[in-house]
Amino acid sequence: MLQATLPIALTIAGSDSGGGAGIQADLKTFHAYRVHGLSAIAAITSQNTRGVTAVHPVPLAHIRSQIAAVFDDFPVGAVKTGMLGSAAIVRLVAREMAARKPAWLVVDPVMIATSGARLLDENAIAVLLNELIPLADVLTPNLPEAEALLGYPLRSPNDCMRAGADLLPLGACSVLLKGGHGGGREVVDRFFDARGVMELRHPRLKLEAHGTGCTLASAVAAGLAGGRSPRSAVRRAVAYVQHALARGYQPGGAALRVLSH
Repeated sequence: MLQATLPIALTIAGSDSGGGAGIQADLKTFHAYRVHGLSAIAAITSQNTRGVTAVHPVPLAHIRSQIAAVFDDFPVGAVKTGMLGSAAIVRLVAREMAARKPAWLVVDPVMIATSGARLLDENAIAVLLNELIPLADVLTPNLPEAEALLGYPLRSPNDCMRAGADLLPLGACSVLLKGGHGGGREVVDRFFDARGVMELRHPRLKLEAHGTGCTLASAVAAGLAGGRSPRSAVRRAVAYVQHALARGYQPGGAALRVLSH
């Protein structure tokens, strides 16, 4: 039996018509965590397991009205941002978060889809760096996203350690550098905060997956909304994604696995 009052989390991201990533993955994750999920859709994508064929940004006024509607009615415990698409949308979301000051803000700097489609305009990166990331409690880039933010390649463990040291001064309170795009038999996720670095290692699964980054960031936000500390939320989120990935399935025509939330 569900408790009378659940923690509440909001995702501000893009809709994935294929159901594997974006808003859809975020809400599935919140539900699995027994967190009531809210959403503000920033973009509508046409995509499936084979790729992204179109991206339609939602008008700024409607994004703003979605955010206002949920904050006006719900005690939002945490906010997670995902695909925002354009500099104007990133700036709008940053201004809304600065004004509304949610207890926790997780920023997933979504830039490129698994299929290779660009999901963030290049001119939006500067706005992300200057306006949204400094508000974040947890920043969750994968290796290519960290490279885009920092301007240098990450090819070795030393590069990743350097990246953590360089990402924190961008303004986020902590950084979860996701290692899924790296090589080797192990995936090494590294969490950096004022206490230092926490490494989370797990075997690399030999499969191509979709929605892992969205799910991980949403799981962190759900954990924070539920009262966990950032380190505890990250530990549980990484374990949750590994379990969901191991039990994943192929719903479409491509050999792309989606998570079993």
